[in-house]
Amino acid sequence: MPAALSALSALSVPSLLSVLPVLAVVVLLGLPVTPGSSVTPADAASGLVVLCALVQAVRGARRPLNRTAAVLFGLPVVGITVAAAGALTTSDALSGLARHLQVFVLVPVAVLLLVRDRRGARLVLWSLVGLALWQGAIGVHQNLTRTGALYQGADIRAVGTFGPSDVMGMATVVAFGVVAATGLALGTRARRQQVVAAVCAVALLVPLALSFSRGAWIATAFACGAQLLLVGVRRAAKVFAAAAAVAVVLVGGLGMGAATLQERLTSITQVTDAPDQSVVDRYTMWAAAGDMWRGHPITGVGLKAFPAHRDGHASLALSSGSDTAGAGQAFRRQPLLSPHNMYLLLLSEQGMLGLLTVAGSWLALLVIALRRLRRSGRALRDCALPACGLLLWQLVNFLYADIGGPSTILAGICLGLTAWWALGREAKVPARTTAPAAESDPR
Repeated sequence: MPAALSALSALSVPSLLSVLPVLAVVVLLGLPVTPGSSVTPADAASGLVVLCALVQAVRGARRPLNRTAAVLFGLPVVGITVAAAGALTTSDALSGLARHLQVFVLVPVAVLLLVRDRRGARLVLWSLVGLALWQGAIGVHQNLTRTGALYQGADIRAVGTFGPSDVMGMATVVAFGVVAATGLALGTRARRQQVVAAVCAVALLVPLALSFSRGAWIATAFACGAQLLLVGVRRAAKVFAAAAAVAVVLVGGLGMGAATLQERLTSITQVTDAPDQSVVDRYTMWAAAGDMWRGHPITGVGLKAFPAHRDGHASLALSSGSDTAGAGQAFRRQPLLSPHNMYLLLLSEQGMLGLLTVAGSWLALLVIALRRLRRSGRALRDCALPACGLLLWQLVNFLYADIGGPSTILAGICLGLTAWWALGREAKVPARTTAPAAESDPR
């Protein structure tokens, strides 16, 4: 990829070595996932990321985190630890504590420390685009050859290397790639990067559509639309019109899965009027999560305790599980172990304390990042726009999904990129009078 190679060649050796562990996590997510495995190579590499950040912090002469960063990433530790103390078993407490701290504290802080400058951030962003292109290409091939996951009686659902047990994996990776590429295209003045990033964003829309993931579609549209509005309403209107024209040609004119996609899009609004079983299950579990919270409003029922309390709070409308098959795996009934809404999962398992400390830190981080973006001017938008867009995508997607599966580690990397932009020591926003050509600025 020309723009990615250009970013790589422009990196200084210390900066390149610093982000290599982060890139390793992204690259390892391109490997096939072993069915039933709880720890993936990417998870193991995330431990290396944390270790490298720790070594760098110990060797550095300065305090690794400023006060704001320490507070924002310290608050989730409080809520998660209290919820772990209320877990049903010691195993649930330890595994839940490790996973939540990994994704929401340790990996984001490590990325914040290891990404030293704008060039390093751009390389991480382009690696997300590259991973999305790889997984998306596999997903399109699965759809065309009918070797994907089972969907409405046919093996046509694009899932990449994640398999039918993690149908959101490829959708998440591809959506991150779309958002990152859109931000890179809108934020740069370099013509070549604009063209390459725009082409990548448009190409990734195909596997995103073939993932049949309604939550990913909504979150991607919201995040990309927000990035467009941040660079100007007039420009956003032009891009929206062009995107609508492309969609009409591809879906309407060429008939690329028009019937299936239309059915999936229509089902988004069918909440009370003949919803499909997946929608019924989702809203039933949402109601169950709310009922758990009302019974334990402050600290919740405990980490990883939702499955144990689910049947006692869910109505009879809830099915026993979802059917998964295809993409090289045999048919199996996959149990419904979470409410598929991160905020309700926090409320049910961690109570108001967990929601305020964990989700509250995300919202505060987004506000700080957007405020810095407004003050930065055009010179720094090539990293600022995708950094803000990725967090926006995650916050919207959490309305329809929660943590789980190998791709979850990307949430930690994206939080870290946003934190780097919002809180990093090198995040010096130039004054309005500074010349826009200040590419030598560490950001």
